[in-house]
Amino acid sequence: MSKDHNEWMPMDLSGKTAVVCGSTQGIGWAAASHLAGLGARIILLARNEQKLQAALSQLPEKASHGYAVADFSKPTHVQDAIQGIVEKETVHILVNNTGGPAGGPIVEADIDAFRATFEQHLICNQILAQSVLPGMKAAGYGRIINVISTSVKQPLPNLGVSNTIRGAVASWAKTWANEVGVHGITVNNVLPGATNTARLDQIIENKSDQDQHSFRCDSRSDGKCRAHETDWQSRRNRARNRFFSLALSELHFWCEFTRGWWPNFFLVN
Repeated sequence: MSKDHNEWMPMDLSGKTAVVCGSTQGIGWAAASHLAGLGARIILLARNEQKLQAALSQLPEKASHGYAVADFSKPTHVQDAIQGIVEKETVHILVNNTGGPAGGPIVEADIDAFRATFEQHLICNQILAQSVLPGMKAAGYGRIINVISTSVKQPLPNLGVSNTIRGAVASWAKTWANEVGVHGITVNNVLPGATNTARLDQIIENKSDQDQHSFRCDSRSDGKCRAHETDWQSRRNRARNRFFSLALSELHFWCEFTRGWWPNFFLVN
């Protein structure tokens, strides 16, 4: 990614405070890093304090940054964390971003998985947005960005719970946009496709290891064993090639912060 953030986003966010969720890695970290490079004060929000401290030390030092610890599987933790932030300062930019649920067909999905994912995504988004809204209204400026998924356009195979909840979040965001636009606050959804993050890379590695171990070499047929190994390597490479560069997040947030009026969805695929 570019070291000069103004090469692709020619603007100054000095004096603005941004809360970026899930910001120790992946798209959340990319957003936090680039917004910091543009002069915004960043408050990282995630559940692992050790990773938060490491991420904080890597942010561009154009402003004094901070972090708060919150586990998004526990909405009360998120409530406490954001209240502690807004009691001290105005949040001008909120990036809602958290990991998705485990995959699987919807016909096999457990009811508790729907409840947990609904709380982790929509309920936590609501808590965060409601908490920062008074400050945004007073400032006459606000940017709420929700990192969702292309599945709100077309459900993805084997992601039954995620498809359902992501769609709910998209509708939630559109409703918010209709209600708060008059106050100079915009609400938008970023719909990334598969993105090459550390989390997804680990998923690929784990799946590849499982696939590799699933092959059993026949001691009587070295040729068959080598054919299985070649097939595994081929499928692993195809899986890797499906993931786009994390640099796409630069395009996502360039769109979000440089337009005077924005459509409600950006589809990057």
